[in-house]
Amino acid sequence: MRFLYGCLSTLFLLIILLGGSGAYVFYQLQEPSPLTDPKTIIIARGSNATGIAQKLEQEGVIKSAMLFRIRYFLQHQPELKAGEYLFAPHLTLGETISKMAAGDIVKRKFTIPEGRTVAEIVQILNAEQGLSGRIEPLPAEGSLLPDTYQFTLGDDRNAKIKEMQKAMTETLMAAWAQRDSETPLTGPQQLLTLASIVEKETGIDAERRRVAGVFINRLRKGMMLQSDPTVTYGITLGNAPLGRQLTSNDLRNPTPYNTYTIPALPPGPIANPGKAAIMAAALPERNAYFYFVADGTGGHAFAETLDEHNRNVANWHKINK
Repeated sequence: MRFLYGCLSTLFLLIILLGGSGAYVFYQLQEPSPLTDPKTIIIARGSNATGIAQKLEQEGVIKSAMLFRIRYFLQHQPELKAGEYLFAPHLTLGETISKMAAGDIVKRKFTIPEGRTVAEIVQILNAEQGLSGRIEPLPAEGSLLPDTYQFTLGDDRNAKIKEMQKAMTETLMAAWAQRDSETPLTGPQQLLTLASIVEKETGIDAERRRVAGVFINRLRKGMMLQSDPTVTYGITLGNAPLGRQLTSNDLRNPTPYNTYTIPALPPGPIANPGKAAIMAAALPERNAYFYFVADGTGGHAFAETLDEHNRNVANWHKINK
């Protein structure tokens, strides 16, 4: 009997100890992480749960790699996805594992401002260290839609170029479908070219349709557009800033893009216009203006006649002095 009592006592003690250990482990599994500030961790492709647990412990994201593996087993061992993760402070092990199983990786972004040339956009993408790959071949001028784009660490630059081209094609075709049918534009490419000129001429929302209307009036009359940005593009081809003021010789230089020497639109876009400029070219303001010049306030003074325009130019020269 004493032996039986001893065995029972030992068994009872083991049950208590195991129960206590289980309760302790359960408590530890619910504990928040020791992380006190957000931390970014990159999980490499091919990493298994054991390697991930060790890395997270080394980085201080979790308290124990062993507890991580236990919790991972209890969650039926979901696939933990590779990528760049931003871990918030005090996540539980379950929340950490769920985050990685869902592939809740960091979404980075870059912004392409309106009116940049292809060469300038490529520079922006090349400077973004989170992207990979070399852009080849160089995309056509005007084919990239300015906007803010999301990406994940390691995304290919050429893939982002294709995304921007797709966005431009969709935007352009939608604008062409809504265009004023009475404009003399013959196709979406001419619409894109006009939009690029409007984009370079004004950054003021309220002026875009008016500026587009001026150029449409000139096209109808067979007048030269006389847009300075087209002259600049004819010299630089968008590869670099001109770095100086235009001269009278520049205005007479007969490049294919110089709208002081050709009575039509240039052969292609001179920049990558944004959505607002594209819609302005599709739905230009119906007005009687043929001229405009800077007014000294950041906007432009518009005129119907050459005499009125000359007075506006003289006023601009006074302000400029």
